[in-house]
Amino acid sequence: MTRVRLNWQIKTLLPVALVLLNGLLLFVLVTLTLQDPLRNRVLAVAVAGAVAICAVLFMVLAVMIHRPVLELQNKIARVRSGDLFVNVDFADRNDEIGDLGRHFNEMVQQLRESREEIERLHRTQMSRAEHLATLGEMAAGLAHEIRNPLAGIAGVMEIVGRDLPPNSPAIGVLGEVRHEVVHINKIVSELLEIARPKPPVYRLADLMAVAEHAALFARDQASARHVILEVIKSDSVPKLEFDSGQIHQVLLNLLLNAVQACPEEGFVRVDFSTDEKTVSVTVADTGSGIPPEVLPNIFRPFFTTKGNGTGLGLSLARRIMEDHGGRIEVTSEQGEGSKFTLILPKNRPTE
Repeated sequence: MTRVRLNWQIKTLLPVALVLLNGLLLFVLVTLTLQDPLRNRVLAVAVAGAVAICAVLFMVLAVMIHRPVLELQNKIARVRSGDLFVNVDFADRNDEIGDLGRHFNEMVQQLRESREEIERLHRTQMSRAEHLATLGEMAAGLAHEIRNPLAGIAGVMEIVGRDLPPNSPAIGVLGEVRHEVVHINKIVSELLEIARPKPPVYRLADLMAVAEHAALFARDQASARHVILEVIKSDSVPKLEFDSGQIHQVLLNLLLNAVQACPEEGFVRVDFSTDEKTVSVTVADTGSGIPPEVLPNIFRPFFTTKGNGTGLGLSLARRIMEDHGGRIEVTSEQGEGSKFTLILPKNRPTE
């Protein structure tokens, strides 16, 4: 059913015209009944007065309402086309129309300021992305340059160690050197993974089995520190498409961090939850917790509070989760422990 569109002038004048018309009809009936010439002249004057009232009312409405409405429509069309430097001229009126104009001008100003802020943030992010891309290329090249001499140093240490007598004090020093070589190699390997990340290789896999396997690797360290590590299975966790190697790496990193954060006889718990769209894995510990001033920085590359840490593990973990279309969340209370939650989508993200 097609609705009839009436202009506001017709909607405004129609009730007035109907009232005047009813009054005139009543007046005409009375005049015709009385057949008085004076009454006829009065009728003519009344008709002229009614027409004049309608004309004046129309002109007043045109000036007071129609022009502001047309201006507002024009300015809205310019805003829709992207011009946020428009203002309506009737905003200085001291009535409801003026209020409408002032609200419109304020709204356009807020939109303009928001767009400028978005453009500024976009420029900042683009500059940062270019900077990080350059640093990534430099880091990758530097990592390759370090790896080759590092392998040579490790080989030389092995040869020197074989030639030393069993009771030589230098054997202990060589052990320290080997330890540092392994540490440097770990940093270089993680740096390469961040600088030149590999895309996930998606395969249907059991997330709980991957978590169990990661816990198996972490249990030796947990046992040495008398920390109980427990994986709570759930029947509601479906199989998902994800890169089991990368998620295993993330979970193992979180578990080792949790074990190291726990005091003697601490507790680390892994459990699962699901909703309509995601599956979550939570690694919770009873450690000392993360200070509030440190928490915002834990995912930054090379940021670490551990003396022997590289500061790349959590940064790499977040990148892996983002590549999977998921995310990593953390909550922590000092003296109570920390919770890291990996959230994976049930449906594989489209490329």
